[in-house]
Amino acid sequence: MFTGIIEGTGKVLGLTAGGAGGRLRVELGGVAEGVRAGDSVSVDGACLTVTRVGGGVAEFDVSAETLRVSTLGGLAAGGEVNLERSLRVGDRLGGHFVLGHVDGVGRIERLEAAPGQVTLAVSAPPEILSCLVLKGSIAVDGISLTLADLAPDRFSVAVIPHTLDHTTLRKKSAGDRVNLELDVLGKYVARFLSASRGGRGAMPSGRLTEGFLEEHGFK
Repeated sequence: MFTGIIEGTGKVLGLTAGGAGGRLRVELGGVAEGVRAGDSVSVDGACLTVTRVGGGVAEFDVSAETLRVSTLGGLAAGGEVNLERSLRVGDRLGGHFVLGHVDGVGRIERLEAAPGQVTLAVSAPPEILSCLVLKGSIAVDGISLTLADLAPDRFSVAVIPHTLDHTTLRKKSAGDRVNLELDVLGKYVARFLSASRGGRGAMPSGRLTEGFLEEHGFK
């Protein structure tokens, strides 16, 4: 689990084919401290497991599914990625609960500078937009951001200078693709509401019961 508060950025050294997925090598920079094989690290919002680490460089095996649903398949040597080590018990939760499970890919439509902030407008798939609420949270390339505006085909977030300076957003431009992860609490609520309205796996009598939770893997 992560918070969406980016600890630093890393340099991509390469992404090569490995089995059904790929093997990603990243220079961790200041995030390298304490990272060991088997640890989880958020790379541009995708939770990856360190398979080997040494000299400040980590290797990750990336599954075919992760490459399919995220932007990681487009990484190339020399690129930059956002990095966050997994949350430890007792750490401050400065952002929101982020699992590192990418729900979809959006596209930056525009960046507008204003005093003290940059407004970032991102187009997103309908299944993403339907679960967003104003002032709610969303992770963009692993960064915890707050929804400032919603439209039928896009959302907007306000990015403060510190976030802009310490993440890859400072290098983004219109047309760039970004990983999106919804607030996990919002996803559960959407699932329950869909079921209560008679969707697939509907709850008996529209009520949330222990039997329903167990049947659908929530217990």
